[in-house]
Parts: sequence; structure tokens; C-alpha cells
Amino acid sequence: MNMFSKLAITAGMSLLLAAGVAQAQSKTFNVWWFELPDTAQAKAWTQALSELKAKHPDVTINFEQKTFEQLQKAGSLILNSDQAPDVLEYNKGNATAGLVASQGLLTPLDDQFKARGWDKILNETNSQLSKYDGNGIYGSGPIIGIPVYGEFVSVFYNIDMFQANGVKVPTTLDEFEAALDTFKKKGITPLAYGTVDSNAQHLLYTLALTKADDTWVKNYQGLKAPLDTKPFLFAAQTIVDWVNKGYISKDSTGLKGTGGADNLFSSGKSPMFVSGTWNNGNFATNIKNFKWSQFIFPTPKYSTGSTGNLFMVPKGSKNKDLSYEFIDLVLSKENQNLQANLGGVAIAADPATVTDEVGKRNVELFNQISSKGGLGFYPDWPVPGYYELLIQATTGLVNGSTTPDQFVARLKKAYDDVQAAQ
Repeated sequence: MNMFSKLAITAGMSLLLAAGVAQAQSKTFNVWWFELPDTAQAKAWTQALSELKAKHPDVTINFEQKTFEQLQKAGSLILNSDQAPDVLEYNKGNATAGLVASQGLLTPLDDQFKARGWDKILNETNSQLSKYDGNGIYGSGPIIGIPVYGEFVSVFYNIDMFQANGVKVPTTLDEFEAALDTFKKKGITPLAYGTVDSNAQHLLYTLALTKADDTWVKNYQGLKAPLDTKPFLFAAQTIVDWVNKGYISKDSTGLKGTGGADNLFSSGKSPMFVSGTWNNGNFATNIKNFKWSQFIFPTPKYSTGSTGNLFMVPKGSKNKDLSYEFIDLVLSKENQNLQANLGGVAIAADPATVTDEVGKRNVELFNQISSKGGLGFYPDWPVPGYYELLIQATTGLVNGSTTPDQFVARLKKAYDDVQAAQ
């Protein structure tokens, strides 16, 4: 069953593959991931594969570049077939990792987690998305995946525009709104925003987290109670208010976060952009005309974000020991420091050894969030189909077709239907 055509392998992988050698070798180690070749993660993981190859010259390393969408749509089918690789990157969360875990398609990693010292590298906050119970709910049960990087939503800001307009980095929500107002009075739309993709829900959820406590986050993400809509109602009303005040453009309904709103920020048209660390590579490469940085959106504790996607070992993996060794290499201090120095959000890097400005900042901010247990995850995780519902409903808030009360009613109906079935 040929489910996906193999994509061209990056130049960095050429050392790992040679047709003549491959034919002569008896053991093939199959690896999949969907991080793009120019990302810090992919570059660091390619280095780890080079090291694995050097340790095992008799092994053919067969890397395949996948896409997030491929595995999102057909992951269960693939993992339940003879086409499954030995180790692969897979999306975390109840609706994805939890689903395939509940179907028994993954190798439990509890013994390896302790024997290989991964428990010394990953704290409780960073490993909670590694565990899923029999219903596929995160936080308890066997360890079925290992995170090797982090990600979080923050506020990207134009330092030059802040200084030119006398705006300081805000530390409270009131100060943040005052900054928005200052820019608007100068004729500048302060927030780059797009409702066509995940950018819409990331700002929405970030605002909801300003009114959320530990109980609310655990109940929401764990489907432990019917939806308490108060934080979402506050967030929805705030977005409507910000649109009416001109802090967010009504044209946002036609923009994606990636390839749309991000361009408004990188071109210097908008001074702020609330989005994730996956933008760092793009901004570091393409922003040449102004200074930029990031700050954590002012919430009491939680930020939108999580550990990164998981490396998993399928139940049908034919080379489990090599899979564990590869994860060892990726979690090593050397590889984590490399990832950070490439601008990535390394989960276990030593900030003192990181010289890349973007990578150093990301490690410090991620550690700041993680150390207080402040990873609030993402709003679409608890309920299948919530991703699309949140995009549609948030678009309605911006274009005026949906009221905040209607918005939370839609969320509550979909959430409570799933929650009641637990």
C-alpha cells in the first residue's frame, strides 16, 4: 500500500543515503518528520541522524519528509499498517496523539523514559503531553511520545515603532490596551491579525487565559466538566471591542496568520503580532529594516503553547532500539544547544551556551513559562472539529455576524456534547 510518494530529501540528508550502499545493507531505519528542512528542528534532527549513521555504518537510514496534513488525516491508518516507520514526529494532544494511543498503535516508552534518563531532562510540565489514558486523554497513562522542543504564543513587536511612539513593553492587560490605543491615535492599526487559520484562535485563547485559573485550564483541556464559558466570553467581547476601536482591522477576515498577517508585521505596517515561535525563522531571515523582539502576553500564569510535537515509536517498528537511540541523540545537550543556536525553541538547552539571539530568547521565555507550569496548550485540542469551529466563529466575531453570546453558545454546545460522553 503506497500511501504517500516520497519527497525529495534535502541536501543535508545526502550523506545518509546512497543507493549502492542501501542495496548492500540488511537493516533499514525508517524515520519520518514534517518539520520543513529550513527549520531549526529539522536541521538539528538531521545532525542527529548523521551521528546515528556514524555509530551504525551498517544501517541504511531512510528519511521521508511528510506534511502535517498527511499525518493529521491518515495517521491512524498508516500506523495500523506495514507502512509505519520506525520512529516519527506526530502531533500531540487528545484528538491526535491521544487517538492513536487509545487504539494501541504505539510502543509504551515508560521503561525507556527512566532507563535512559529522559525523566531527568523533561520535567512534569514538559512531559504531561507524553501520557494518554485509555480514552486518549492527556496527563495520565502510559508514555507514548517524547517531546524534544517547545513552542509558545507570544507578542512579536517592532522595537523601532515602540520607541518612535513612546510605547513601553506592557506588563498588564491594561497597559497592553493602552499601547494599542496609542498606536491607533497615531493612525496605525496596531495588531496584525488573520482569522483564516490558527492565528484567530491563538489570540482568542490567549485573552481567555487572562481570566483562567488552574482549575479552568485542567477542566477545559481534560474534558473534566461542562464548559465554563466566562473566559471565552471575555475573550470574544474583547476581540469585538478591539475591532470596533480599530485595533484590529475588519480586513483580518481575509487573512491567514501565515502568509498574510505575518507579512503585515514583517513589512513594518503593524507594530504587534500575537503568534507562535514558528515565525522566528521567517522573521530572523526576512526582517532587515527594523529591530524586533518578543514578550510574553500579560496573563496571570498561562500562555498559549506547549511542548512540541512528539517523537513516537509505532507498535510495528522493526528497529525500536535504534529509535530509542535516535531520541537519545535529539535530547542530548549538544543537539539541544545546536537547535537553540539555530533559532529554535530547544526544550533542554543550556541558555549560557546559546549565542544566537533568537534562540537564546526563546529558551529563556519558554523556561519562564514552563517553570511556573504555565503551558496552557491550545484551544482546539479537547474536541474533534474544534479547530474549524473556532476559526469560523472567530471570523464571525470580526465581521460582525456573530455576537459574543452566540460565539460561546456554539463553543459550549460542541464541547459539552463530547464532554458528556466521557
